[in-house]
Amino acid sequence: MRINRKDFLKQGAGAALALYGTGGSVLSCRPKSRGIRAVAFDAFPILDPRPIFGLVQRLYPRQGKRFSLLWRTRIFEYTWLRVSGARYRDFWGCIEDALVFTARDLKVKLDEETKTRLMNAFLSLKAWPDAPGILRELKKRDIKLAFLSNMTEKMLLSGIKNSGLEGVFDHVISTDRVKTFKPDPRAYQLGIDAFDLPRENIAFTAFAGWDAAGAGWFGYPTVWVNRLNFSPEELGAKPRAVGRDLSVLTKFVREENA
Repeated sequence: MRINRKDFLKQGAGAALALYGTGGSVLSCRPKSRGIRAVAFDAFPILDPRPIFGLVQRLYPRQGKRFSLLWRTRIFEYTWLRVSGARYRDFWGCIEDALVFTARDLKVKLDEETKTRLMNAFLSLKAWPDAPGILRELKKRDIKLAFLSNMTEKMLLSGIKNSGLEGVFDHVISTDRVKTFKPDPRAYQLGIDAFDLPRENIAFTAFAGWDAAGAGWFGYPTVWVNRLNFSPEELGAKPRAVGRDLSVLTKFVREENA
């Protein structure tokens, strides 16, 4: 059968449109998967850090609030500075360095016993009251779960054991694996590698506004569980959902998977 030039051009154009988008990239033959199939959590939407700062208040009643604020701020400043300067030290080490700085800056005594108590408080964390029920509800919906945190693996596993959450998380991921900290894209990539899913199918659940922004920069659909009512950051990336507890996450997953 002979095909004339006009019919040949029509067929060629149709084939080209099937393979290429307007930008010239090859389109996948597989339909794009929709919805949320996994959730990656920062540590603190699940683990309640307030006992750490309660201990600070008891040990330093006159300067407890200033101590807590400076220590917390310095921890994350040190993580960012070390990534920027290519001088990595794990999160436990950054906590210790920030603690020593804080005591020196506020001119308060930090003996070895007090230092050990404050450091070990990070190994004694337990889940927020709403967390176990929400996590198990997500598991029943066949949603994969992971920690994706700056905390060391030892710290995360301690929190899981303290909270009776053994077997709930499919992955326990510390950014220590790649010797960096969030919001470095290499840190967020660990979630994709672990779940083996596209980023649009992984809801990242942040505790801090800067982490919500970083995950948003990376391309995760991000839920900000703003438990301590922090002010939003001005970093040019807004979370897809914001709430004071984990119910905002279950609502988001339900709506995305409807």
